[in-house]
Amino acid sequence: MLQRLLCVMAAILTLAGEATAQTGPLGVGLAEIEITPPLGYRMDGYFTERLSTGTKDPLKARAIVFTQGTTKTALVVADLIGVPQGLTTEVRALAAQKTGIPVANIAITATHTHTGPMFSGPRARLFSEQAAARLGADPLASVKYPEMLRDRLVEVIVTANAGVSPASLEFALANEDRVSFNRRFHMKDGTVRFNPGTLNPDIVRVAGPTDPDVPFVLITKGGSPVGALTVFALHLDTMGGGTAYSADYPGHLEQELRREFGDGFISVFGLGTCGDINHLDVSGRRRLNSHSIGLQLAADVLSARPRTPITTPSLGAASAVVTLPLRPVSDAKVAAARADMTKVGTDALPFLTQVDIVSTLDLASREPNLQAEVQVFRLASDLAIVLLPGEVFVDLGLAIKRASPFTHTLVIELSNDNPAYIPTEKAFAEGSYETVNSRIAPGGGERLVAEAIRLLKSAAAR
Repeated sequence: MLQRLLCVMAAILTLAGEATAQTGPLGVGLAEIEITPPLGYRMDGYFTERLSTGTKDPLKARAIVFTQGTTKTALVVADLIGVPQGLTTEVRALAAQKTGIPVANIAITATHTHTGPMFSGPRARLFSEQAAARLGADPLASVKYPEMLRDRLVEVIVTANAGVSPASLEFALANEDRVSFNRRFHMKDGTVRFNPGTLNPDIVRVAGPTDPDVPFVLITKGGSPVGALTVFALHLDTMGGGTAYSADYPGHLEQELRREFGDGFISVFGLGTCGDINHLDVSGRRRLNSHSIGLQLAADVLSARPRTPITTPSLGAASAVVTLPLRPVSDAKVAAARADMTKVGTDALPFLTQVDIVSTLDLASREPNLQAEVQVFRLASDLAIVLLPGEVFVDLGLAIKRASPFTHTLVIELSNDNPAYIPTEKAFAEGSYETVNSRIAPGGGERLVAEAIRLLKSAAAR
């Protein structure tokens, strides 16, 4: 079944061209659905096994469907660390069958919360194998969370599509430079390190920028706000490794927006390019948490002016697949990683060694190349959304914005696949955690940028 869906999706993507400009009224549908797993399920985000013990706030998937003329697009954001390509392929194909929205016009993204479930990927397989070795069988193997998640992601798209009705959009751009920090630093010994610690005397200078933009698209029906899309580039790792499910700071953003607009308001949060951005201030001047960040972002977008009506929406969509070579791993390295894989999640090996083991084993299970999809959704002549796979470095997102022909370009990562980090070529030369935990070969991120710019220029010309 999955193989057939993969073939169908590949065929549709091959035929997907740059959509011509649409005219007429804009329709929007919004929906949300809970996706919280049962208690006791593994949690994602780190290289040690954590089992959930509670729920701080429910995890959700939210969908926006835009329609105009013959064009339809769907954007889904789930409170997950990422969604693998196999699952998004299946969800997109099933949702397309049920709604008529083309596969290439559906984007399934994740917020990257580190307090959500671990249901796929090399660490999930590793911890399951370790549990089976200890207990004779992994007790969590019987929990069919991926199947439940698939069905609910399809359902939220179908529900949003069924709720499409005339809507208007307003756009505002806030600026927030107090809660996000580039986490890579040049050190006195000549190396680059990520998260070197507060007040570390060996820090020389920061190794990269941040992206302070906070674009806010407000959706109104019948004169009343019903939902919004907010985008910000900041890693969702502010909970300190707890064992309670949580949506992290976007959950607090939603709570504040609902206080302003009502309990039925649907807040969709798109994660900007933040592969090297987090909330830790190494100067020690600020201590931030999920609550304070969510409140600050809410204050930013609610106070942002001007809030400009999009009077002439022009919905369009385009996509393309880019072939990205993956980092090669030798047979000897794979054998060494397999020999040490039982030590992952323990104190027996240094952290970066454990990261390297997981990356090596994952690369050994993959094809030599990654088929990475880039999507562009045009909302108006001056407003577009770019959707990229993986945890993308901020410099790459900024490069897309600078070259975009649109006045405002929202860049959202972790779309349709989660192939770990997408660093810059510069970062690969510098090294450290993100490059060890990357699957792509150097230059892959720049290829995604080039394709995004090509699609944006094509979309702007129509």
